[in-house]
Amino acid sequence: MPLLVSDYSWTQNDSTVYINVPLKGAKAVKVDIVSTDEYLKVSFPPYLFEAFLFEPVDEDRSSAKVGNGVALISLPKRINKQWDQLMMTTNDKDKKKEIRERALLRYQEKLSSESRQKAEKRQADKKYTLEMMMKLEKEERENIQKIKDAEREKTAAELAAWQLRQKQEAEEDAKLSQRGSPNQQRAGKQRQENKPSVKLGDSKKQADPPPPRVSRNIQITFTPRVFPTALRESRVAEEEEWLNKQAEARRAVNSELLEELKDLKEEQKNPDWLKDKGDKCFASGDYLGAVNAYGLAIRLNRKIPALYSNRAACHLKLRNLHKAIGDASQALDLLTPPVAANAAARVRASVRRGSAFCQLQLYAEGLQDFQAALKIDPHNEALQADTQRIREIVQGSAAETQ
Repeated sequence: MPLLVSDYSWTQNDSTVYINVPLKGAKAVKVDIVSTDEYLKVSFPPYLFEAFLFEPVDEDRSSAKVGNGVALISLPKRINKQWDQLMMTTNDKDKKKEIRERALLRYQEKLSSESRQKAEKRQADKKYTLEMMMKLEKEERENIQKIKDAEREKTAAELAAWQLRQKQEAEEDAKLSQRGSPNQQRAGKQRQENKPSVKLGDSKKQADPPPPRVSRNIQITFTPRVFPTALRESRVAEEEEWLNKQAEARRAVNSELLEELKDLKEEQKNPDWLKDKGDKCFASGDYLGAVNAYGLAIRLNRKIPALYSNRAACHLKLRNLHKAIGDASQALDLLTPPVAANAAARVRASVRRGSAFCQLQLYAEGLQDFQAALKIDPHNEALQADTQRIREIVQGSAAETQ
């Protein structure tokens, strides 16, 4: 059975009643307050304060503050007047039970309604976010299609113009060959007369070679590619998988975190904007600021490998070596499948993790990462020198051990 609190205090004015309930050492998180227009309950086991109010109050404008060992409840009155007392004077247990049950039922309905409204709001926000993403993707597809159509029309027009020029030049050449000057005609006739006769036994009749064709330049355009290498059928599936993962990463925005960051500007909630901010902080030597920017971007979107790789570089500068290894490893996990488009990113992540291992004097592990980076970029002279230096350290350690 709970212990009833009797050492409370209350004050009032014409519009509001203030009740001060001592919490007797209870923590604020363990205090449960139920307030309706005619009933008030403050529960902090094993203690209980219960009030059947003298007059109705406005429960929608009622408020409670818990702290410093007390609970201060403010109850705006429905009718502005002075109360004779705080609670009604009745010993009718059935009436009190009815008031209590009615109040608790209203309080549960209110909580259910608030929970339902929050769920509907979250659902509406998710729906709005999805619609905006679909709209942006549709606009992007339409823009790409417009560019393709414009290029197709331009190429068709250039081809038609080139064909027309070729036809006109061929007609002009034919006319010039038919309209020879009198001297050219006489010279041609004389050449024909002086030409030796061909016997029937000759195998072939020799003819003058045709004049060379007029040279022209033909403009050729290729379909743009994301990857710098040529298209190969054996790599199509891996390249498409990589592009799909990158598109999914750009769309995977943490909607719940956006609710927490609603006070920020819209651009400050964009992972790409935060990445640029982190890059600028890193370039200026503000490594802690860069870590914070990359960290917030990662909370918004955990599927962009550049964020982890760049934060690993910051941790290297700050000597947070284990964190640098963790971020670089996460970046390498996201940089799959290995394609030409992410080769440079894989080199950076491998070198950063290898550097952290070496600074922890784990040279064997560091050598593996540097060798992996060198396999991707075998012509990098600086990488070759670093790998050789680490290999010599590992070999020297092995010789000393033997």
